[in-house]
Amino acid sequence: MTDSELITLILQGDRDSFRILVERYQQTVFRTCMGFLHNKEDAEDLTQDVFIQVYQSLSRFRGESAFSTWLYRIAVNASLNRIRRSPLKIMFETLENPGISVPVINEDDPEKILIGREHAAWLRRAVNSLPENQRTAIILSKYEDLSQKEIAEIMMTSEGAVESLLFRAKRNLRKRLSSGSKKHENRHRKN
Repeated sequence: MTDSELITLILQGDRDSFRILVERYQQTVFRTCMGFLHNKEDAEDLTQDVFIQVYQSLSRFRGESAFSTWLYRIAVNASLNRIRRSPLKIMFETLENPGISVPVINEDDPEKILIGREHAAWLRRAVNSLPENQRTAIILSKYEDLSQKEIAEIMMTSEGAVESLLFRAKRNLRKRLSSGSKKHENRHRKN
């Protein structure tokens, strides 16, 4: 069943269709929220909030874009609003939870595992330090693997603007990661 068919049924009061829609997009919304919040519990809570908002505002969905684009926009805006309301909490949780969003490393060497976690933490901090529009573009591009066209629709801007945001975000990340790496090397040389 297509999203449009499900939406029609939901608007007619069919709650089972909404359950199907939630199941279809729950992981996508969760990954988007997690990309911004870096905290599993907060991302799960926000995912629920996003679907409540979707249910309450579904009648305003005009179908001018794909449903998934509209849903991403809601998830991104909800994530950014959550960050704006509690930036210190999110920053400290990100720093205190080095295991969150760290890729699985198939290593038996504890030192290599620790280095991998350290690099992941540097990357999270670097992404979090980007200006909001660059952070949004890079998360949607790299974490969600969306095209520039899809990102432009979600961010309500042009593809050229997205291309520029991604270029600047990557440049800023390279600078931040490079300077962080140099600081790390200098710190370890002193020890």
